[in-house]
Amino acid sequence: MLSMNESGYFPYTPSTNLLFGLKEAIDMLMEEGLDNVFARHFRLGEATRHAAQAWGLDVQCENPGERSNVLTAIRLPDGHDADALRAVILKQFDVSLGNGLGKVKGKVFRIGHLGDFNDPMLLGTLGAVEAGLKLAGVPHQSGGVDAAMRYLADTPK
Repeated sequence: MLSMNESGYFPYTPSTNLLFGLKEAIDMLMEEGLDNVFARHFRLGEATRHAAQAWGLDVQCENPGERSNVLTAIRLPDGHDADALRAVILKQFDVSLGNGLGKVKGKVFRIGHLGDFNDPMLLGTLGAVEAGLKLAGVPHQSGGVDAAMRYLADTPK
């Protein structure tokens, strides 16, 4: 909670731009509806996991019931550096992916599918990943983007 001094003014310069941003974010959430937001995140997460499966790559979280609907961490085969892959994808396609943290640093890359994110944005990201896997010489099967597109087309919003 923001506190004011006795005269009613903040004792510092308030971050009004952050407060306006927060208000707009809440308005957007309420306009779409929380159930719709959660369903969209689930749908985009599932499409991402379908892509990873088609590539023959493992999702970091093995238990499907515990997988995140806001991001998916994808493991690379042993001997391949996820940070090097991320660098290739950033340089070639201007797509920034999350890195692995802690014990999985260099072993996974993360695709976020939350916030103001939609089907075409996800498909563009997955296309950059699939092309980047090829450019970086990471063993994989093609068809991840196609698998995600099929899932999205077959799963109503």
